[in-house]
Amino acid sequence: MESGDDSVLRCRSALPKMPTISNLDGMGGEGSNGENPCNGEIHSNGKMEVERLISKKLQLKRKAEHLKFDLMRQFDSQVLEFMDSLIEESASLEPAPVPAVFSPPLSDKERSKLRHLQGSSQGQGKQFVFRRSLLDELFEVNHIRTIYHMFIALLILFILSTLVVDFIDEGRLVLDFDLLVYVFGQFPLVVITWICMFLSVLVVPYSLFHTWASHYHESRHGTLWSLLLGALFLLYQGLGLGFLPTFVVVKNSFPPASCFIIILEQVRLMMKAHSYIRENVPKVLALAKDKSSSSPVSPLIPQLSHYIYFLFAPTLIYRDKYPRNPIIRWSYVASKLLQVLGCLFYAYYVFVRLCIPQFRSISQQLFDLRAMVLCVFNSILPGVLVLFLAFFAFLHCWLNAFAEMLRFADRMFYKDWWNSTSFANYYRTWNVVVHDWLYYYVYCDFLWMSKKRFRAAGMLLVFTMSAVVHEYILAICFGFFYPVLFCLFMCFGMMFNFILHDRRKGPIWNVIMWTALFLGQGVIICLYSQEWYAQRYCPLQEPSFLELLKPRSWSCHLQTNPAVDS
Repeated sequence: MESGDDSVLRCRSALPKMPTISNLDGMGGEGSNGENPCNGEIHSNGKMEVERLISKKLQLKRKAEHLKFDLMRQFDSQVLEFMDSLIEESASLEPAPVPAVFSPPLSDKERSKLRHLQGSSQGQGKQFVFRRSLLDELFEVNHIRTIYHMFIALLILFILSTLVVDFIDEGRLVLDFDLLVYVFGQFPLVVITWICMFLSVLVVPYSLFHTWASHYHESRHGTLWSLLLGALFLLYQGLGLGFLPTFVVVKNSFPPASCFIIILEQVRLMMKAHSYIRENVPKVLALAKDKSSSSPVSPLIPQLSHYIYFLFAPTLIYRDKYPRNPIIRWSYVASKLLQVLGCLFYAYYVFVRLCIPQFRSISQQLFDLRAMVLCVFNSILPGVLVLFLAFFAFLHCWLNAFAEMLRFADRMFYKDWWNSTSFANYYRTWNVVVHDWLYYYVYCDFLWMSKKRFRAAGMLLVFTMSAVVHEYILAICFGFFYPVLFCLFMCFGMMFNFILHDRRKGPIWNVIMWTALFLGQGVIICLYSQEWYAQRYCPLQEPSFLELLKPRSWSCHLQTNPAVDS
């Protein structure tokens, strides 16, 4: 009995001792020889303690990693907030204006007055600071760059599928880009038309403003002088820059891509000319109101070099000076231009493989609800790809290439629109260049004229102008009037703008935004593609005005396939 108690005590005294991993093996060996009666209990209890310690260690490690991640995220957010506030404060410090060439030296009083005049017109507007494009920063992360590689792989698959299908159908490899040759047809005439447009914008607005500003301060009939030159400027905007390029496009039947080049440049140059006049006129008017001022007007007239730089700069807001980078990275320019070319071929294969086979047989199908629904959902994939390609090619690659060549430092041409949880935020972040122009020159000017009343009316005005310009571009370039985009803007766009507003937060609203965006792209590709082929399959000999307004795709099957209706 005593020997049994001693053995139990020895076993209990051995339990608290924590064996190491190497000792566990030795203990197991001793237990196999039967020399220690409590070896089995020590082996099992020790293994459980080791596993418990390892699990606790792993839990502490995971907690430390989470704590590290949270700390780094808080630190990054605080640093970003600090840098943003620092940039805003530094941007608010306007440098002294540089006198124009051959202008007389100014006194200190005159310099301070000119600083006040320039700050009153530009200090409250958009501030340009040194900023990189968001995708350039995101592509430095390997996880984000992998998504870019996935799109490249999809392009390779499009090319391979086209080559394989052509080899099966033709028995040979067909490298035919007839679609690209067609859409960019009459390119020499496009270049000549663009040169005429650019020279007119270079000469007319600058000359009109220079003439008006030089004589307004001395004229006894300043209001009449302003009305006369203002009417000439509006006449030039409407007739010289508005009507004549459109007439050339319609008269010569430019193909779609060539037409897009002229019409988009037409809209861009009209917006730039308006910004140049809008930003510089208030400075001259403010100087004229000061009766005691003897300051010359010449420093307020921008130099021609500033205006030329603005015409090429990737912004629609005029400033005498912009933040500039010290050097030009020509390798960066070449990579962006090559990416634009790659997106062009990407869009070509999207239309060849996904759009043309689907819509070529439109004349053999009856226009009904079932066909419409199938068409919309089959058009979502090409519509989304075209949306991504247009964004990446123009808003990222093309604008960054010109910004780099001009050493233009503010590269915020877009924001993180893909994270939007509301359509209001999406409209603000998708195209920052156009949004800034609409915000400062349409919305803010409307509020100023209405004394900050009728904000909803100002928003409606912005939506209407944007919808009309978008529909005008598509109508001229496609050669028919089919207001699908206008209805989407004015109906669903306005509705989603108030329903999915900025107070909607959370991932579910981002999902809803993407779903609505995908459906909208499907509707646009489907309806415009159907109308494009209907216009060619069912031409009208002598159409009336009402027949031109009626979509041809609604009745095309009646003319091309009458047996279906019977």
